[in-house]
Amino acid sequence: MVEGTAGDRAEESSLEAFRAETRAWLEANCPPEMRQPAAGDDDMCWGGRRWVFRSEAQKVWLERMAARGWTVPEWPREYGGGGLSKAEAKILQAEMARLGCRSPLSSFGIWMLGPALLKYGNEAQKREHLPRIARGEIRWCQGYSEPGAGSDLAGLKTRAEDMGDHYLVNGQKIWTSYADQADWIFCLVRTDAQAPKHLGISFLLFDMASPGVSTSPIKLISGYSPFCQTFFDNVKVPKENLVGTLNKGWDIAKYLLTHEREMIGGMGFSGDGREALSQIAAREIGLENGALADSGLRTDIVRHEIDAWAFALTMERVLDEAKAGQGTGALSSMLKYYGTELNKRRNELLMSVLGSDSLIWEGDNPRTGGKAGERPKAWLRSRANSIEGGTSEVQLNIIAKRVLQLPGA
Repeated sequence: MVEGTAGDRAEESSLEAFRAETRAWLEANCPPEMRQPAAGDDDMCWGGRRWVFRSEAQKVWLERMAARGWTVPEWPREYGGGGLSKAEAKILQAEMARLGCRSPLSSFGIWMLGPALLKYGNEAQKREHLPRIARGEIRWCQGYSEPGAGSDLAGLKTRAEDMGDHYLVNGQKIWTSYADQADWIFCLVRTDAQAPKHLGISFLLFDMASPGVSTSPIKLISGYSPFCQTFFDNVKVPKENLVGTLNKGWDIAKYLLTHEREMIGGMGFSGDGREALSQIAAREIGLENGALADSGLRTDIVRHEIDAWAFALTMERVLDEAKAGQGTGALSSMLKYYGTELNKRRNELLMSVLGSDSLIWEGDNPRTGGKAGERPKAWLRSRANSIEGGTSEVQLNIIAKRVLQLPGA
């Protein structure tokens, strides 16, 4: 047996001390109401200028976590983060899961824009935007897809003309999640119409309250949708809001997409406060001799939970490799594809748990006493997971070419 070095033992001791301190702080500071899964998007904290907290506990939890930088634990302290190491961040995540603490803040700024700004933004942009993202003061939306540029995103037509001291933006985006509630947008625009399509794109940030910006919600089959059409009519954007190099926005776009696909793929795992399928089934169906009576459903649930845990470990490995400098790249397509398939399976199984009662669309559900319609609407909504963020067909092509390196047809 090889014993660890003195340095290894010191590091282990330091991490155990951090674990004990973190556990004590969470137990003392996480309100009891925040130790249960969010009931849905409306029950999650999205922050922003217009955000209305659902409860005092939600407000307190965000303020306490943001004060420690733990809404973005691995970001540098000077940008509102916690400055934690990768190992410390894992401990924080594990201790939050142990207590059932829900995430204090859901944010496209955290999941997508923040990493892009840390890599490509200048110092002024980092100091202006990152702390406000970390504190939940600004809610962001993503201006990527257009009516004629979805999977072929580089074919986008929204243009930004150089007007000397500002850009003038005209065009349209579609499927802009929460555009009607967002404060700012990170947006891909065409700044060189003569260049090959991937080479004439730039990455702009601007306030959704700017004159000329308008949104129109898109209603889905579920009766609910976060999606909007977004229109830009002579929108003035200061030149200092250009991120990175003019006409090199495609590099930022690709980098950000890897984080978006990881985020969407993460929906396949019952983490971050989501209740496990087995717990839901036990509560809503009941157990006989310690197990579900329906052996087929029991097998399907167990198979799903095993697959979800295996997927979570794969996600952790890939993200560790990325943080070690190896990058995620095309592997994000693998995470996005499999994670969305898992989430679709999860929602199908949730429908099976309640049987015909899960089809009740309006009123109250007599079986659970809860609001009817939530389960079938969530199931219908999950079908879009394999379209948004790049269709499953696109992801499979990327996996075949860039991960498996299969020959072309």
